[in-house]
Amino acid sequence: MPLPTPSLLVITDRSQAACPLADLADRLFALGLRWLSLRDKDLPDADRLDLARALVGRGRAWSATVTLHGDPALALAAGAAGVHLPDGGDAAAARALLGEGALIGVSAHDAAGLARAAAQGADYATLSPVFASASKPGYGPWLGVDGLRRMAADSGLPVVALGGVETPDAVLACRESGAAGVAAMGVAMRDPAAVAGLLAALAAPRAAP
Repeated sequence: MPLPTPSLLVITDRSQAACPLADLADRLFALGLRWLSLRDKDLPDADRLDLARALVGRGRAWSATVTLHGDPALALAAGAAGVHLPDGGDAAAARALLGEGALIGVSAHDAAGLARAAAQGADYATLSPVFASASKPGYGPWLGVDGLRRMAADSGLPVVALGGVETPDAVLACRESGAAGVAAMGVAMRDPAAVAGLLAALAAPRAAP
């Protein structure tokens, strides 16, 4: 399954959100976002399912891809387009449950994690942390653009850069280092208007080699 276009993944965190997540999703979709994943794993399953269904409904009006972090069965029940699994998650089992048309992603933090995701048939992997992240202070060590470039080149699947990707310059640096897409959480939750700049950076012409 190809990555959504544009390939900016926004991951939810209602504790940082400027407004209720369903309303925030509408604001993001209106700016051009087409890929949103519900994280918020602390919610009880019933509440998370209700919220996921609400986000799927909001996304449908914009032809946006809405996925869910963590639980393939919950993603299926919500009508989500796919699931994003933790590092070491079973992408093959998720594929068997959700079908060939589902978007299956896996978190990775090193080359071994990328290799596992590719071997199990994941559609993409996030690679983190690329930069220091305000959402996860102290999380690291940072891979930097050099680590991203090295691992993306050998990954065997599309890599989505995650962690501290909060400015257009960071988006450009990740693209030039081989990332197929980028992911953001905190900046999109706190200041949804900032997503317009991230999307513009993704759409900018690539630098000549």
